[in-house]
Amino acid sequence: MHQDMQTHTGEKPFSWKVCDKEFSCQNHVTKHMQTHTGEKPFSCKVCGKEFASQSHVTRHMRTHTGEKPFSCKVCGKAFTHTNHVTEHMRTHTGEKPFSCKVCGKAFAQQNDVTRHMRTHTGEKPFYCEICGKAFAQQNNLTGHMRTHTGEKPFTCKVCGKAFAHQNHVTGHMRTHTGEKPFSCEVCGKAFAQQNDVRRHMKTHTGEKPFTCKVCGKAFSHQNHVTGHMRTHTGEKPFSCEVCGKAFAQQNDVMRHMRTHTGKKPFSCKVCGKAFAQQTNATVHMRTHTGEKPFSCEVCGKAFKHQTNVTRHMQTHGRERI
Repeated sequence: MHQDMQTHTGEKPFSWKVCDKEFSCQNHVTKHMQTHTGEKPFSCKVCGKEFASQSHVTRHMRTHTGEKPFSCKVCGKAFTHTNHVTEHMRTHTGEKPFSCKVCGKAFAQQNDVTRHMRTHTGEKPFYCEICGKAFAQQNNLTGHMRTHTGEKPFTCKVCGKAFAHQNHVTGHMRTHTGEKPFSCEVCGKAFAQQNDVRRHMKTHTGEKPFTCKVCGKAFSHQNHVTGHMRTHTGEKPFSCEVCGKAFAQQNDVMRHMRTHTGKKPFSCKVCGKAFAQQTNATVHMRTHTGEKPFSCEVCGKAFKHQTNVTRHMQTHGRERI
């Protein structure tokens, strides 16, 4: 039967003995054979990357040329491949034809199911060749590699600050817009990042799973341990671009910069007085609330500031000797 007729009748007289998959023509068998042998006889003339078929080379070339010949008829968004348009259309229709066989969760793409399955199996097939750290997703490995290379390909269109990941740009933009879409379910406090909510929750649970190997002090976050270690090593890797003063933490540099700019971003909601540091605004609020959270261990007298307790303790000096 002529090959063109087979496309209409659906007849597939050719099969491959390894996997029993059937094809409508012999050259499809030949191409499929390469998925078993790993043969990649076609290569990109720009970067040398090898492919199993010429059509794959043609599609790959669009990563160099930027060509996007296929577009969505609904919103006009352009794509390099026609199957990407098909997948994109599901963002309009809401269709999720692929589901997880373990938990039944539905997805718009088959690849999403494959990635999701790793949450059940714990599989981490992508390894960093530098440090050996393993990842469940390729894009996580790609992002991790930037911790070694220092590459920051994504920039904020407002201030030009560079980031290693696109989602970091999205989060950073909220420092300009003031948007805080994530909130704590316990106290309602709002945050710009979901990770900030997770970190904040430990202030309610009191969980401190990370400890300093030198002195044993416990912390709620690993990066707090990293910063704390500098109190032992004396390391100060962050410096002010204006005066050169060195600091142990990046946040200390940002706070210090306000001594140059005069910026006071924290204000009292009662009287409007502005402060350069959040801690100063918190302490100031006690002048309105009368709160005295610090007390003397000897006589129980309460104070608004910890430094006042320290000074007060000197009055018990003789009694304690």
